[in-house]
Amino acid sequence: MKIKTAVGAALLGLLIGASAAQATGTSEEGSGRPKPDYAKTFGKALPPVGFVNFCARNPAECKPVRGKATKLAMSPERWNLIYQVNTFVNGKIAPVSDQDLYGEPEYWAIPTDAGDCEDYLLLKKRYLEGLGFSASALLITVVLDEKNEGHAVLTVTTDEGDFILDNRRNEIRRWSDLDYTWLKRQSPKDPRAWVALSRDKPTANGIVAGGTDN
Repeated sequence: MKIKTAVGAALLGLLIGASAAQATGTSEEGSGRPKPDYAKTFGKALPPVGFVNFCARNPAECKPVRGKATKLAMSPERWNLIYQVNTFVNGKIAPVSDQDLYGEPEYWAIPTDAGDCEDYLLLKKRYLEGLGFSASALLITVVLDEKNEGHAVLTVTTDEGDFILDNRRNEIRRWSDLDYTWLKRQSPKDPRAWVALSRDKPTANGIVAGGTDN
């Protein structure tokens, strides 16, 4: 899927002056990089209802991955692109709940100017795929936040570990550095299949991946 010309130009303009260290909040100084850190999976999980309905309306967005699922081989240029897409979408989309925007408690959609947490990540996923990133490494992920409320983020699986794109921050951070309870995410082989990230089944306050997330 290609990014529209205006958006592509805006993203390319943002690339000037950013660095891989800014993207991940880490320093390139010192000897060696941290050991890759990946979230563990614990078998199959049910996909969120909002995601199922989104795929029914947009089947092209939920096609199985062709070939072998791979982790992204990262470079400073790729870190730069991921950081810029995260920052661009976080600034472009205004936080509005599904109830206020669509009159429904849970409605996943690719936003134009407003949306909630899952809408942000759907747009980021589309942009990154348009820039050549493999869909198998861009995984929609459902968590509970610090308030035990449902939230959704985008996991980027790389050769350096799992990193998170979040509409609540521009910094790209390792999954294990965030104070979230990790529930489930897409399978890298088939975006319609989901895997559990916890043996337990925590209860959320409100709808998972719903609400207005600042």
